[in-house]
Amino acid sequence: MCRVHAVELVFALGWATFWIYWLVAAFFMKRGHVSWSLELRIRAVVVVLAILLLRLGAFRDGGLNSDPWRAGLGLLLFALGLGFAIWARQHIRRNWGTPMSKKVEPELVTSGPYQLVRHPIYSGILLAGVGTAVALSWMWLIAMVLAEVYFVYSATVEEHYLTEQFPDTYPTYRRSTKMLVPFIF
Repeated sequence: MCRVHAVELVFALGWATFWIYWLVAAFFMKRGHVSWSLELRIRAVVVVLAILLLRLGAFRDGGLNSDPWRAGLGLLLFALGLGFAIWARQHIRRNWGTPMSKKVEPELVTSGPYQLVRHPIYSGILLAGVGTAVALSWMWLIAMVLAEVYFVYSATVEEHYLTEQFPDTYPTYRRSTKMLVPFIF
């Protein structure tokens, strides 16, 4: 049982460190414009669904994993996912922005992790979430489905903006690169 709590602690510290890094890095991005009313409504729906699931006990007694192989595989997926998201965030540099934002001086980044997928930050966070579910409890896949719905919607809105900003180059990039999963989706 002590090993299970150690694995939970590793995930808690890993996610906390990742989000603290993310918030600090946000201070160094280019200025942009975001449709806050729309984004806030979408986030509110996701938060309400998450709270409902928590209140209904969806994550309580979810069969906490004690298999060391599953924990190891989950930690590997978690590390690969966060590593991919951080690589993408560092590669896009100051062009990064909150979901569904329009940059004042946009640049189209198609190299590094953006050669593999158009939205590698979302891909990495989702992979890290799947790793969390594998290692801790399959119930966490519910949270990943909610995140995926939000990310696919955000990516779709962002792609609309990018097509407007880069009408000559973005459609070609979009046709040649998958959205979230290399070679698949």
